[in-house]
Amino acid sequence: MSDAPTAPLADEAVEVEVRSSELLVEGRVWDVRRDVFAYGDAELVRDYVDHTGAVAVLALDDDGRVLLIQQYRHPVRARDWEIPAGLLDVPGEDPVEAAKRELAEEVDLAADEWHVLADFFTSPGGSDESLRVFLARGLTAIEHDYVREGEEADIVRRWVDLDEVVDAVLARRVQNPALVTAALAAHVARERDWSTLAPADATWPFRSTPRRG
Repeated sequence: MSDAPTAPLADEAVEVEVRSSELLVEGRVWDVRRDVFAYGDAELVRDYVDHTGAVAVLALDDDGRVLLIQQYRHPVRARDWEIPAGLLDVPGEDPVEAAKRELAEEVDLAADEWHVLADFFTSPGGSDESLRVFLARGLTAIEHDYVREGEEADIVRRWVDLDEVVDAVLARRVQNPALVTAALAAHVARERDWSTLAPADATWPFRSTPRRG
């Protein structure tokens, strides 16, 4: 262990020698992979979820309310509160276009203003998934022919004041990581007059790069 230099805080990309990479499980959406790699003087073995990456949308109306959705998530056996989100599973699709698609399909909305609110790793010790959260404003209702199935079939919508969402996060009543990250980031960004927002096409240095097969 050593002390880090006092430079601005930033995650650092690292290239390591991957000596082998084995597909353990080929899933319907994402895979489980085992890598053997050199790190320092050691050879390490790590299993992790090889993920497509995803986007999420914090939709904020003119009254400072966030559009939340509640749906069933089987791994945690809960109907958790979330923001609209979806996988980056369409080859070549731009992240902001994926976010627009998810906003339309999940909650029947379009937006005139799009900015990057936050980027984060969902579980860096066990998955390579990186998620980008967009802030969408200038909202309008739309109609489309998308049919919601499975867990999406009984989605519940609710408009909630941003401050109330933050209160729920701090009281640990909501636990979805995209919602938690987005709500806290939006609260701080609003206090800073939205000066921390990035353009919708901002560089995404840690975007997931799945290696199927």
